[in-house]
Amino acid sequence: MRAAATVGLIVLAGCVACGADQGQKPASAVEVKPAAIKPVSAANAKAVKANELGQIPVLMYHRIIENPTTQDDRTPKQFRTELDRLAKEGYVPITAAEYVTGKIDIPAGKHPVVLTFDDSSPSQVTLDGTGTPAKDTAVAILLEAGAKHPGFRPVATFYVTRDMFGKSSPAEQAQIVAWLKQHGMELGNHTKDHTNLMGKPKQVVLDEVTAGHKLITDLNGGEVVTFALPYGNQPKTKEWALKGSDKGVKYNYSGVFLAGYMPAQSPFSGAFDPLGIPRIRSMDKKGDCAKFCSTGWLDWLQSNPGERYTSDGDARTVAFPKFQETMLAPSAKTKALAY
Repeated sequence: MRAAATVGLIVLAGCVACGADQGQKPASAVEVKPAAIKPVSAANAKAVKANELGQIPVLMYHRIIENPTTQDDRTPKQFRTELDRLAKEGYVPITAAEYVTGKIDIPAGKHPVVLTFDDSSPSQVTLDGTGTPAKDTAVAILLEAGAKHPGFRPVATFYVTRDMFGKSSPAEQAQIVAWLKQHGMELGNHTKDHTNLMGKPKQVVLDEVTAGHKLITDLNGGEVVTFALPYGNQPKTKEWALKGSDKGVKYNYSGVFLAGYMPAQSPFSGAFDPLGIPRIRSMDKKGDCAKFCSTGWLDWLQSNPGERYTSDGDARTVAFPKFQETMLAPSAKTKALAY
Protein backbone atom coordinates (compact mmCIF):
# COMPACT_ATOMS: atom_id res chain seq x y z
CA MET A 1 0.00 0.00 0.00
CA ARG A 2 1.75 3.08 -1.20
CA ALA A 3 1.68 6.42 0.58
CA ALA A 4 -0.80 8.89 -0.89
CA ALA A 5 0.58 11.39 -3.39
CA THR A 6 1.41 14.86 -2.15
CA VAL A 7 -1.55 17.14 -2.70
CA GLY A 8 -0.98 20.05 -5.08
CA LEU A 9 -0.90 23.49 -3.47
CA ILE A 10 -0.39 27.08 -4.40
CA VAL A 11 2.09 29.15 -2.48
CA LEU A 12 1.36 32.85 -2.60
CA ALA A 13 4.11 35.36 -1.81
CA GLY A 14 4.96 39.00 -2.39
CA CYS A 15 2.32 41.32 -3.88
CA VAL A 16 -0.73 39.03 -4.17
CA ALA A 17 -2.86 41.83 -5.58
CA CYS A 18 -0.49 42.60 -8.48
CA GLY A 19 -2.36 41.94 -11.69
CA ALA A 20 -5.37 40.58 -9.80
CA ASP A 21 -7.62 43.36 -11.10
CA GLN A 22 -7.09 42.13 -14.65
CA GLY A 23 -7.92 38.53 -13.58
CA GLN A 24 -4.28 37.48 -13.93
CA LYS A 25 -2.53 34.96 -11.66
CA PRO A 26 -0.12 36.76 -9.30
CA ALA A 27 3.39 36.66 -10.77
CA SER A 28 4.82 35.14 -7.60
CA ALA A 29 2.32 32.26 -7.37
CA VAL A 30 4.05 28.88 -7.62
CA GLU A 31 1.97 25.79 -8.42
CA VAL A 32 3.33 22.52 -7.09
CA LYS A 33 1.96 19.51 -8.93
CA PRO A 34 1.47 16.13 -7.24
CA ALA A 35 4.54 13.94 -7.47
CA ALA A 36 4.04 10.65 -9.28
CA ILE A 37 4.34 7.57 -7.08
CA LYS A 38 7.09 5.30 -8.36
CA PRO A 39 6.18 1.64 -8.81
CA VAL A 40 7.85 -0.77 -6.42
CA SER A 41 11.23 -1.99 -7.64
CA ALA A 42 12.31 -5.58 -8.14
CA ALA A 43 14.87 -5.06 -5.37
CA ASN A 44 12.18 -3.95 -2.93
CA ALA A 45 9.94 -6.86 -3.93
CA LYS A 46 12.79 -9.27 -3.34
CA ALA A 47 13.58 -7.69 0.03
CA VAL A 48 10.09 -8.51 1.35
CA LYS A 49 10.06 -11.92 -0.41
CA ALA A 50 6.98 -10.91 -2.39
CA ASN A 51 5.10 -13.72 -4.05
CA GLU A 52 1.82 -12.56 -5.54
CA LEU A 53 1.33 -15.91 -7.25
CA GLY A 54 1.12 -17.61 -3.85
CA GLN A 55 -1.91 -19.20 -2.21
CA ILE A 56 -4.56 -17.32 -0.24
CA PRO A 57 -6.63 -18.79 2.60
CA VAL A 58 -10.36 -18.17 2.20
CA LEU A 59 -11.82 -19.08 5.59
CA MET A 60 -15.43 -20.24 5.93
CA TYR A 61 -17.52 -19.57 9.04
CA HIS A 62 -21.15 -20.14 9.91
CA ARG A 63 -22.52 -19.44 13.41
CA ILE A 64 -20.45 -17.87 16.19
CA ILE A 65 -22.16 -19.20 19.32
CA GLU A 66 -21.17 -20.11 22.88
CA ASN A 67 -22.37 -23.71 22.65
CA PRO A 68 -21.70 -25.17 19.19
CA THR A 69 -24.16 -27.80 17.96
CA THR A 70 -22.58 -28.58 14.59
CA GLN A 71 -19.03 -28.94 13.29
CA ASP A 72 -19.44 -25.64 11.42
CA ASP A 73 -20.08 -23.57 14.57
CA ARG A 74 -17.30 -21.68 16.36
CA THR A 75 -17.33 -20.12 19.81
CA PRO A 76 -16.57 -16.42 20.29
CA LYS A 77 -13.33 -17.44 22.03
CA GLN A 78 -12.30 -19.65 19.12
CA PHE A 79 -13.04 -16.90 16.62
CA ARG A 80 -11.05 -14.34 18.64
CA THR A 81 -8.13 -16.75 18.90
CA GLU A 82 -8.09 -17.33 15.14
CA LEU A 83 -8.23 -13.60 14.35
CA ASP A 84 -5.39 -12.94 16.80
CA ARG A 85 -3.33 -15.60 15.09
CA LEU A 86 -4.03 -14.19 11.62
CA ALA A 87 -3.00 -10.70 12.74
CA LYS A 88 0.19 -11.89 14.45
CA GLU A 89 1.22 -13.89 11.37
CA GLY A 90 0.88 -10.89 9.07
CA TYR A 91 -2.48 -11.54 7.42
CA VAL A 92 -4.70 -8.65 6.33
CA PRO A 93 -8.39 -9.33 5.56
CA ILE A 94 -9.75 -8.43 2.13
CA THR A 95 -13.23 -9.03 0.75
CA ALA A 96 -14.05 -11.85 -1.64
CA ALA A 97 -14.74 -9.24 -4.33
CA GLU A 98 -11.30 -7.67 -3.84
CA TYR A 99 -9.73 -11.10 -4.08
CA VAL A 100 -11.42 -12.34 -7.26
CA THR A 101 -10.92 -9.02 -9.08
CA GLY A 102 -7.26 -8.76 -8.07
CA LYS A 103 -7.70 -5.53 -6.07
CA ILE A 104 -5.37 -6.69 -3.32
CA ASP A 105 -3.99 -3.48 -1.86
CA ILE A 106 -2.18 -4.44 1.34
CA PRO A 107 1.22 -3.48 2.79
CA ALA A 108 4.48 -5.00 1.60
CA GLY A 109 5.31 -8.29 3.28
CA LYS A 110 1.72 -8.92 4.37
CA HIS A 111 -0.58 -11.77 3.31
CA PRO A 112 -4.24 -11.50 2.26
CA VAL A 113 -6.93 -13.59 3.95
CA VAL A 114 -10.62 -13.70 3.03
CA LEU A 115 -13.13 -14.14 5.87
CA THR A 116 -16.48 -15.49 4.67
CA PHE A 117 -19.70 -16.13 6.60
CA ASP A 118 -22.50 -18.31 5.26
CA ASP A 119 -26.26 -18.33 5.90
CA SER A 120 -26.74 -14.84 7.48
CA SER A 121 -27.13 -15.94 11.10
CA PRO A 122 -28.01 -13.46 13.89
CA SER A 123 -24.80 -14.62 15.59
CA GLN A 124 -22.91 -12.95 12.76
CA VAL A 125 -24.67 -9.56 12.84
CA THR A 126 -27.08 -8.25 15.47
CA LEU A 127 -27.32 -4.53 16.23
CA ASP A 128 -28.81 -2.72 19.22
CA GLY A 129 -30.93 0.43 19.01
CA THR A 130 -27.83 2.60 18.59
CA GLY A 131 -26.40 0.54 15.75
CA THR A 132 -23.78 -1.08 17.98
CA PRO A 133 -23.04 -4.76 17.30
CA ALA A 134 -24.15 -7.11 20.05
CA LYS A 135 -21.39 -8.56 22.23
CA ASP A 136 -19.74 -11.71 20.88
CA THR A 137 -21.31 -11.46 17.43
CA ALA A 138 -18.92 -12.01 14.54
CA VAL A 139 -18.83 -8.35 13.52
CA ALA A 140 -18.29 -7.18 17.10
CA ILE A 141 -15.32 -9.53 17.47
CA LEU A 142 -13.99 -8.53 14.07
CA LEU A 143 -14.10 -4.83 14.99
CA GLU A 144 -12.35 -5.64 18.27
CA ALA A 145 -9.56 -7.36 16.35
CA GLY A 146 -9.17 -4.33 14.09
CA ALA A 147 -8.82 -2.05 17.10
CA LYS A 148 -6.44 -4.44 18.86
CA HIS A 149 -4.18 -5.02 15.86
CA PRO A 150 -3.44 -1.85 13.84
CA GLY A 151 -3.42 -2.63 10.13
CA PHE A 152 -5.74 -5.62 10.50
CA ARG A 153 -8.71 -4.56 8.35
CA PRO A 154 -12.01 -5.59 9.99
CA VAL A 155 -13.76 -6.62 6.77
CA ALA A 156 -15.52 -9.81 5.69
CA THR A 157 -17.93 -11.19 3.11
CA PHE A 158 -21.39 -12.37 4.14
CA TYR A 159 -23.18 -14.90 1.93
CA VAL A 160 -26.81 -14.24 2.71
CA THR A 161 -30.05 -16.17 2.35
CA ARG A 162 -33.66 -15.22 3.05
CA ASP A 163 -32.98 -15.56 6.83
CA MET A 164 -31.14 -12.21 6.67
CA PHE A 165 -29.63 -12.29 10.16
CA GLY A 166 -32.94 -13.23 11.77
CA LYS A 167 -34.79 -10.10 10.64
CA SER A 168 -38.16 -10.58 8.95
CA SER A 169 -39.14 -7.05 7.93
CA PRO A 170 -37.52 -5.43 4.88
CA ALA A 171 -36.84 -2.27 6.94
CA GLU A 172 -34.86 -4.20 9.57
CA GLN A 173 -33.03 -6.17 6.90
CA ALA A 174 -32.13 -2.96 5.05
CA GLN A 175 -30.84 -1.47 8.30
CA ILE A 176 -28.35 -4.30 8.79
CA VAL A 177 -27.35 -4.29 5.12
CA ALA A 178 -26.66 -0.55 5.31
CA TRP A 179 -24.51 -1.03 8.43
CA LEU A 180 -22.47 -3.74 6.73
CA LYS A 181 -21.87 -1.58 3.66
CA GLN A 182 -20.89 1.42 5.80
CA HIS A 183 -18.28 -0.72 7.54
CA GLY A 184 -16.66 -2.01 4.35
CA MET A 185 -18.28 -5.44 4.36
CA GLU A 186 -19.38 -7.29 1.22
CA LEU A 187 -22.65 -9.11 0.63
CA GLY A 188 -22.56 -12.15 -1.63
CA ASN A 189 -25.21 -14.47 -3.06
CA HIS A 190 -25.88 -17.87 -1.42
CA THR A 191 -29.30 -18.41 -3.11
CA LYS A 192 -32.45 -17.21 -1.42
CA ASP A 193 -33.47 -20.60 -0.03
CA HIS A 194 -30.05 -22.24 0.46
CA THR A 195 -30.92 -24.74 -2.27
CA ASN A 196 -28.55 -27.55 -3.19
CA LEU A 197 -27.92 -26.94 -6.89
CA MET A 198 -26.42 -30.35 -7.62
CA GLY A 199 -28.36 -32.13 -10.36
CA LYS A 200 -31.00 -29.42 -10.62
CA PRO A 201 -32.34 -28.42 -14.06
CA LYS A 202 -31.03 -25.17 -15.49
CA GLN A 203 -34.27 -23.30 -14.81
CA VAL A 204 -34.21 -24.22 -11.14
CA VAL A 205 -30.60 -23.04 -10.86
CA LEU A 206 -31.44 -19.74 -12.56
CA ASP A 207 -34.51 -19.26 -10.33
CA GLU A 208 -32.51 -19.80 -7.15
CA VAL A 209 -29.49 -17.70 -8.10
CA THR A 210 -31.51 -14.76 -9.43
CA ALA A 211 -33.77 -14.84 -6.35
CA GLY A 212 -30.72 -14.60 -4.11
CA HIS A 213 -29.27 -11.84 -6.27
CA LYS A 214 -32.50 -9.86 -6.12
CA LEU A 215 -32.68 -10.31 -2.35
CA ILE A 216 -29.47 -8.27 -2.04
CA THR A 217 -30.12 -5.66 -4.72
CA ASP A 218 -33.66 -4.96 -3.43
CA LEU A 219 -32.08 -4.06 -0.07
CA ASN A 220 -29.55 -1.76 -1.72
CA GLY A 221 -26.76 -4.13 -0.78
CA GLY A 222 -24.38 -2.91 -3.47
CA GLU A 223 -22.92 -4.70 -6.45
CA VAL A 224 -23.02 -8.48 -6.09
CA VAL A 225 -19.64 -9.78 -7.27
CA THR A 226 -19.37 -13.28 -5.81
CA PHE A 227 -21.49 -16.36 -5.18
CA ALA A 228 -21.06 -19.17 -2.64
CA LEU A 229 -22.57 -22.53 -3.55
CA PRO A 230 -24.90 -23.98 -0.89
CA TYR A 231 -23.20 -27.10 0.55
CA GLY A 232 -20.36 -26.38 -1.89
CA ASN A 233 -22.18 -28.34 -4.60
CA GLN A 234 -21.85 -27.19 -8.20
CA PRO A 235 -24.66 -27.45 -10.75
CA LYS A 236 -24.36 -29.85 -13.70
CA THR A 237 -23.04 -27.00 -15.83
CA LYS A 238 -20.71 -24.93 -13.64
CA GLU A 239 -21.21 -21.75 -15.68
CA TRP A 240 -24.87 -21.54 -14.59
CA ALA A 241 -23.67 -20.37 -11.17
CA LEU A 242 -21.38 -17.72 -12.66
CA LYS A 243 -23.69 -15.92 -15.05
CA GLY A 244 -27.26 -16.02 -16.24
CA SER A 245 -30.62 -14.25 -16.19
CA ASP A 246 -34.22 -14.98 -15.33
CA LYS A 247 -37.37 -12.88 -15.06
CA GLY A 248 -35.52 -9.67 -15.83
CA VAL A 249 -32.76 -10.28 -13.25
CA LYS A 250 -29.26 -10.68 -14.65
CA TYR A 251 -26.10 -11.79 -12.83
CA ASN A 252 -22.50 -12.01 -13.98
CA TYR A 253 -20.16 -12.90 -11.12
CA SER A 254 -16.38 -12.77 -10.92
CA GLY A 255 -16.07 -15.79 -8.66
CA VAL A 256 -17.96 -18.83 -7.36
CA PHE A 257 -16.88 -20.33 -4.02
CA LEU A 258 -16.96 -23.95 -2.87
CA ALA A 259 -17.16 -25.19 0.73
CA GLY A 260 -13.65 -26.66 1.11
CA TYR A 261 -10.99 -27.69 1.53
CA MET A 262 -7.65 -25.97 0.74
CA PRO A 263 -6.09 -22.53 0.16
CA ALA A 264 -7.17 -20.74 -3.02
CA GLN A 265 -5.01 -19.77 -5.96
CA SER A 266 -3.84 -16.21 -6.54
CA PRO A 267 -6.14 -14.36 -8.97
CA PHE A 268 -2.97 -13.67 -11.00
CA SER A 269 -2.11 -17.35 -11.34
CA GLY A 270 -2.90 -19.34 -14.44
CA ALA A 271 -4.35 -21.98 -12.10
CA PHE A 272 -7.04 -19.62 -10.78
CA ASP A 273 -10.51 -20.96 -11.64
CA PRO A 274 -13.37 -18.51 -10.96
CA LEU A 275 -15.90 -21.33 -11.36
CA GLY A 276 -14.73 -23.25 -8.30
CA ILE A 277 -12.72 -21.38 -5.67
CA PRO A 278 -11.92 -23.49 -2.60
CA ARG A 279 -12.49 -22.35 0.95
CA ILE A 280 -11.22 -23.66 4.28
CA ARG A 281 -13.56 -24.54 7.15
CA SER A 282 -12.56 -22.88 10.42
CA MET A 283 -11.74 -25.65 12.88
CA ASP A 284 -8.99 -26.99 15.14
CA LYS A 285 -6.68 -29.88 14.21
CA LYS A 286 -8.76 -32.88 15.17
CA GLY A 287 -10.58 -35.70 13.40
CA ASP A 288 -11.21 -34.89 9.75
CA CYS A 289 -9.72 -31.46 10.39
CA ALA A 290 -6.30 -32.69 11.39
CA LYS A 291 -5.02 -31.41 8.08
CA PHE A 292 -7.75 -29.84 5.97
CA CYS A 293 -9.29 -27.13 8.18
CA SER A 294 -8.07 -23.69 9.20
CA THR A 295 -5.62 -24.52 11.98
CA GLY A 296 -3.96 -27.24 9.91
CA TRP A 297 -3.68 -25.12 6.78
CA LEU A 298 -2.46 -22.03 8.64
CA ASP A 299 0.21 -24.20 10.25
CA TRP A 300 1.22 -25.44 6.80
CA LEU A 301 1.36 -21.96 5.28
CA GLN A 302 3.42 -20.75 8.23
CA SER A 303 5.87 -23.64 7.71
CA ASN A 304 5.94 -23.11 3.93
CA PRO A 305 6.05 -19.31 3.54
CA GLY A 306 7.16 -19.56 -0.08
CA GLU A 307 3.79 -21.11 -0.95
CA ARG A 308 1.60 -18.28 0.34
CA TYR A 309 0.75 -14.93 -1.23
CA THR A 310 3.03 -12.17 0.04
CA SER A 311 2.38 -8.62 -1.13
CA ASP A 312 4.94 -6.30 -2.71
CA GLY A 313 2.98 -3.33 -1.35
CA ASP A 314 1.94 -2.00 -4.76
CA ALA A 315 -1.44 -2.99 -6.20
CA ARG A 316 -0.26 -1.94 -9.67
CA THR A 317 2.28 -4.74 -9.94
CA VAL A 318 2.33 -8.52 -9.55
CA ALA A 319 5.67 -9.50 -8.03
CA PHE A 320 7.08 -13.02 -7.80
CA PRO A 321 10.37 -14.95 -7.96
CA LYS A 322 11.46 -15.24 -11.58
CA PHE A 323 11.39 -19.05 -11.65
CA GLN A 324 7.58 -18.89 -11.20
CA GLU A 325 7.07 -16.88 -14.38
CA THR A 326 5.41 -19.80 -16.18
CA MET A 327 2.65 -19.78 -13.53
CA LEU A 328 1.53 -16.24 -14.37
CA ALA A 329 -1.91 -15.82 -15.97
CA PRO A 330 -1.74 -14.19 -19.43
CA SER A 331 -4.07 -11.43 -18.24
CA ALA A 332 -1.53 -10.37 -15.58
CA LYS A 333 1.54 -10.15 -17.83
CA THR A 334 1.37 -6.36 -18.17
CA LYS A 335 1.66 -6.04 -14.37
CA ALA A 336 4.40 -8.63 -13.89
CA LEU A 337 7.44 -7.83 -11.77
CA ALA A 338 9.75 -10.85 -11.68
CA TYR A 339 12.91 -10.78 -9.59
